[in-house]
Amino acid sequence: MPGRQSRRSMLAAITALPLTGALGACSGSNSASSQSSSKTGTKGSKGTTVITFWSALRGSQEVVDQFNRTHDHIQVRFEQIPSGNGGGYLKLSNAARAGNAPDVATIEYPQVPGYAIDGVARDITSLISDGLRRKLLPQALGQTTFEGRTYSVPLDVEPTVLHYRKDLFDKYGFDVPTTWDEYADLARAVRRTGGKRRVCIFSLDMGLFAGLCWQAGAQWFDTSKGAWNVSLADAPTRRVSAYWQRLIDEDLVYANNPNSRVNDAQIGNDLVLTRHSGAWDAGAQMNARPAQKGLWRIAPQPQWDPDRPALGTNGGSTFAITKDSAHPEAAMEFIEWQVSSPDALKARLSSGASSQYPAVSELIPVGRAAFDRKYYGGQDIYALFEQEAHKIRDGWVWGPRMTATAQVMQDAFTRAAAGSGTLESSMRATEDGTMPDLKALGLRTTQHTT
Repeated sequence: MPGRQSRRSMLAAITALPLTGALGACSGSNSASSQSSSKTGTKGSKGTTVITFWSALRGSQEVVDQFNRTHDHIQVRFEQIPSGNGGGYLKLSNAARAGNAPDVATIEYPQVPGYAIDGVARDITSLISDGLRRKLLPQALGQTTFEGRTYSVPLDVEPTVLHYRKDLFDKYGFDVPTTWDEYADLARAVRRTGGKRRVCIFSLDMGLFAGLCWQAGAQWFDTSKGAWNVSLADAPTRRVSAYWQRLIDEDLVYANNPNSRVNDAQIGNDLVLTRHSGAWDAGAQMNARPAQKGLWRIAPQPQWDPDRPALGTNGGSTFAITKDSAHPEAAMEFIEWQVSSPDALKARLSSGASSQYPAVSELIPVGRAAFDRKYYGGQDIYALFEQEAHKIRDGWVWGPRMTATAQVMQDAFTRAAAGSGTLESSMRATEDGTMPDLKALGLRTTQHTT
């Protein structure tokens, strides 16, 4: 790790040791890590290095099984944990406090800065090979690298795409929209068909909305001039907020929590004609709703300016080596195999519940060959993902406490959907609710929303 610097600079916010009391038990000097090393990786009876791996990702058990079958010198002990928001991140943080975090943990992109600041995620800059760096899509690696220091390795990068019900589009003579103006026209046309059908469900959480704002040019956080500069209601975000507010006010969309039963029922009962999500969701949809096989297709996300196409992402995961790991070199070997080996991707896709778009571009043909196309009517969805991934706009930065930010946003969106406030006022409230956490970390901060 780099030497300790002022915590009020951006560099210190990412690279300094954790704040006293903020997961301090899991960080500190190399000797502290060594003292807790017996709780993680071990040496087997025949000199085999044993490392531990925690993940909520679909297909992880199949990946680990394949690795263990083909590697004698390293063996992985895998534990399936809940999703991050379902308790997985709390479990990881508690383990880090106790000094027995796993060697390798899956961390979604928005949480990487926070785990780096807290000292849970190890600085792995020197552990990543130049060969792996060259293979990774720059837009993905940029999300895990701060001031030249890297804290996790991207597994996938998930451009937002448009899922649509081809059977219903054909029935009503709808065209697939290519711009957001056309999408609003489609929403009104769907409403005119009568009944309970709507064009989509507006998701009352941060994940998809962040990707929509990212596409429009928003910059919720930036780290220029040595500070965390926060602007969660900047002009592009206000544009996106106003657009979706109109659709909500005109009763053209549903507005639900994406994990709710009503959300599942509306999609399952053929009431929703389109869905916006990351590439990963193709596999999740296939697994969750087998009865809709052959009815869905995937298209590019509508654009604000077709002459200058841009996208944000929705979802995506990375692998971090924790400060508690006794065998970081072995952990990195396992990670590199996971993200770059054709066998690893084949194993993950064999679960039938994943459609990850790999951050290592040379694996795209592997994904294309391994993914069962029947659900999407034979469509080559990986060719589409490849096309769309290059539209991801560079420069997006996640904040240091995105879990807390996401909770404030979800609460405000839920109130707005019920008629108390608007999406724009929700984003202003989210910005105000984010600042105390950043200041509590001792970070230099500024607010730029007007």
